Amino acid sequence: MTIWRYLASFAAMAVLLAPVPGQAHPHVWVTVETKVVFNDAGAITGFRHKWVFDEYYTAFALQGMDANGDGEYSAAELEPLARTNIESLGDFDYFTFAELGEQKLLRNDPVDYDLVYDGTLLTLHFTLPLAEPVPPEKAGQFSFSVYDPTFFVSFSLADEQPVTLAGNVPAGCTTEIGEAPAASTTTQTLGEAFFDSLDPAQDWGAQFAQDVALRCKPAS
Repeated sequence: MTIWRYLASFAAMAVLLAPVPGQAHPHVWVTVETKVVFNDAGAITGFRHKWVFDEYYTAFALQGMDANGDGEYSAAELEPLARTNIESLGDFDYFTFAELGEQKLLRNDPVDYDLVYDGTLLTLHFTLPLAEPVPPEKAGQFSFSVYDPTFFVSFSLADEQPVTLAGNVPAGCTTEIGEAPAASTTTQTLGEAFFDSLDPAQDWGAQFAQDVALRCKPAS
């Protein structure tokens, strides 16, 4: 089944993310800005994500959402789509993979979510809490990445302020963002032959993901 049949039949993110045999290349592009959130005690509690969708997904997703026909897309009109996206993302681990050293970290369900349309693109905001806070003394072992393992959706970090730290950040903690793999910056222009050569059963998204690590200087 082609992407066009998916788009013609479904509006939910869950279907847009379904793997397509023989098509390991992305069909949706998302630009990511993420805040790593610290609580008052200096522990990492989760993420505040801002995901900006590409113009094609935006145009598709907005079909039928202008309930009152005024040409505007209010928060109330977009709320059902936001809720559907958030509920669907749970099946994909919210595309957010966090680790403490070699330990994979669990997450709770998102809160404080909404969709905003700026006249050109749709943006999804949501807070993704960790199941357990990461204590300040272990913050330097914390890392994460945002990607789709099936590579159906291409996530890329924003050019400006892609990752920031929010809250009571321990002194000496900064972010270190891994270099973008060469192909990840050109996924919209790579030829079909490149993607057809990939095995869709593999975790291709990880190969295009940028890792983000916290680096914290020991307290003096």
